[in-house]
Amino acid sequence: MNHKTDIKSFNKTELEELLSQRGLPKYRAAQIFQWLHVQGVRSFDEMTNLSKELRSSLQADFYIPFCTIERKLVSQKDDTVKYLFSLYDGNTVESVLMHYKYGYSICVSSQVGCKMGCKFCASTINGCVRNLSAGEILSQIHAAQNDMHIRISHVVLMGMGEPLDNFENVMRFLELVSDNAGINISARNISLSTCGIVPKIKELENKKLQITLSVSLHAPNDSIRSEMMPVNNKWGVEELLCACRSYVKATSRRISFEYAMISGVNDSATCAHDLGKKLQGMLAHVNLIPVNTVKENSFHKSDKAHIEAFIDILKKYGVNATVRRTLGSDINASCGQLRSAAMQEHPLQKEVSD
Repeated sequence: MNHKTDIKSFNKTELEELLSQRGLPKYRAAQIFQWLHVQGVRSFDEMTNLSKELRSSLQADFYIPFCTIERKLVSQKDDTVKYLFSLYDGNTVESVLMHYKYGYSICVSSQVGCKMGCKFCASTINGCVRNLSAGEILSQIHAAQNDMHIRISHVVLMGMGEPLDNFENVMRFLELVSDNAGINISARNISLSTCGIVPKIKELENKKLQITLSVSLHAPNDSIRSEMMPVNNKWGVEELLCACRSYVKATSRRISFEYAMISGVNDSATCAHDLGKKLQGMLAHVNLIPVNTVKENSFHKSDKAHIEAFIDILKKYGVNATVRRTLGSDINASCGQLRSAAMQEHPLQKEVSD
């Protein structure tokens, strides 16, 4: 266990206060912030414009979180890159780097594993080990950028874990990643996905951030959704959608509803009509996702005809819907599967949290 403090999770004001307590000028904070957030250094020794004495002093009390590439898979179809990163304590997380016309986007993890228990998701199979710090979430971006020698312009918090279950660290990450002295990724280029933790959606609403909120809905009613997603037993579909309407009204930001198309489960015409009625008139977009095959469950993706019929019905209610482009299909680019396979080979993960 690392008992030092994660310095990468400090904002500029906190770094200034830290150095002021040590009798050092504020400009040193800007230097350290740049090393951490622009260069993505892995050690204090790399901060060559700091004195050896200062570097040693920082090394004694702080650590810089970084990600080590354990496995890297590159799609032969579309150049999507899937990483399995190891952290300081031996735990692993996954990230996926995707190349679009507008640039590079990365899907990052916010937890080691996930406790939400969604039946169609591989990330939750081995439970949740721990939260990631803001610095560890940032380090996934730095590791991918430094490995590929590119600049990432878009971030999706849709990897392993439930971001709103790690609320404070994720909020700090959003602050740091959008800082114009750091990675400087616009909030409008960041998407945060949640399975529907209603109180945290309301808390997020109060922050008035310009990010895109993506809600993993996956069913139009409680009977189907509760069967697939245990979170629905606490906050049902109507309560969740009420929170979403409130969020849209407060932020004027369109919500993206993620909907995994699962054959024979949630892809019927009845489901489409039900969903259309519930979303009618809301500033929202439905992202239909042919479900990924996971060996631990029996779900299969809907066929093209069912998906097209589903879209046509939603359009009748004025609900915009598209099918998510599949990237990295030849490398199982959905998060959780690579970590699960690695755990079977080398069970290094720490004890699952309560």
